Amino acid sequence: MKYLVLLCDGMADYPSDVLSGKTPMMLANKPNIDFCAANGEVGLVKTVADAFKPGSDVANLSVMGYDPHLYYTGRSPLEAASIGVKMDSSDIATRCNLVTLSDEEDYKQKTMLDYCADDISSKEAEELVKFLEEKLSEDDLHFYVGVSYRHCLILKNGLGGSFEATPPHDITGRKITDFLPENERFLSLMKKSHELLKDHPVNLKRIEKGLRPANSIWLWGSGNKSEMPSFESKFSLKGCVISAVDLIKGIGKLTEMQVCEVEGATGYIDTNFEGKAQAAINAFKEGSELVYLHVEAPDECGHRFEAENKIKAIELIDEKVLKTVKNYLDESGEDYKIMILPDHATPLSLKTHVSDPVPFVIYHKNAPVSSGVETVNEETASRTGIFVEKGPEIMSRFINK
Repeated sequence: MKYLVLLCDGMADYPSDVLSGKTPMMLANKPNIDFCAANGEVGLVKTVADAFKPGSDVANLSVMGYDPHLYYTGRSPLEAASIGVKMDSSDIATRCNLVTLSDEEDYKQKTMLDYCADDISSKEAEELVKFLEEKLSEDDLHFYVGVSYRHCLILKNGLGGSFEATPPHDITGRKITDFLPENERFLSLMKKSHELLKDHPVNLKRIEKGLRPANSIWLWGSGNKSEMPSFESKFSLKGCVISAVDLIKGIGKLTEMQVCEVEGATGYIDTNFEGKAQAAINAFKEGSELVYLHVEAPDECGHRFEAENKIKAIELIDEKVLKTVKNYLDESGEDYKIMILPDHATPLSLKTHVSDPVPFVIYHKNAPVSSGVETVNEETASRTGIFVEKGPEIMSRFINK
């Protein structure tokens, strides 16, 4: 038996005025997803418990079968694991975004113009983060290079402690005044980073090209080292994770799953969909029993209010990923199951995540059933009456039912 989890990040949505009262899932042409829906189980699952904010960290832990109440310590420790940062139990990891802030002289009066600095390249970002490490690091505080705008700050021995801070993608276009960390040390680092970065040669070149400068860091998502049992010990299956996102890779590494790298996987609508599908096929051929294939594109389109691109992202996942992997599994002659779902909704109208239950599909090749619906979307999933209240139970339902 083979198991494919196709995680379509942020795919669920609210009916939108720009889409004539429909959602992207309702309008997308997705025949392969809908085939699985018509011949499988369709329902809703609450991936984000009421005690948590609707982040991809909490939601993906739940879908993977790990109860955030037991295993979640913060977002950044998961990403630190992805980029190979070794943490001690007393360390604090903090997400360090490179962002674009407006030009007001008073730092606290600036506006969050772009949470990802126009998708700054990893090469440019590496130069900036290494520059910050040179200028701002201390014996107990260091910067680590990640990917694009996503990086990591480690505070040794937890001096100053963790802190609450708003994700920058939640405040695009808003003044940062009410969202700054109360931790004075981290706030000071953010202010100093702006003074260092605003006239850095990398940013001056970006401005010349008409690109937004990465003129500040934004610190958020802090937490202690995360400890989790391996996926294989928990579910008796050899698992593999495929994603362009450090967070998802980090969960994979911490749970001792194989983590596959895909050339050209960007996390956006220009990602290498075909490469991800082939990576899944290769993983199955090489002995993986469960592949967790994560595609970020719908989520990014939701954050950016790109309605047509969100529809297109769902269609590309259906055509270039699901169809390809399903054809391989069909031709293999082996029985298989496929689960398709978002981790959370990212409504176009809000441009951020929400905690609403999300649609799921579970299809079993050798045991097809009629779901009673011909297509899956937010409305049809609610119509079936099937509701998984505790998100971490969805993986066991998928594997064992």
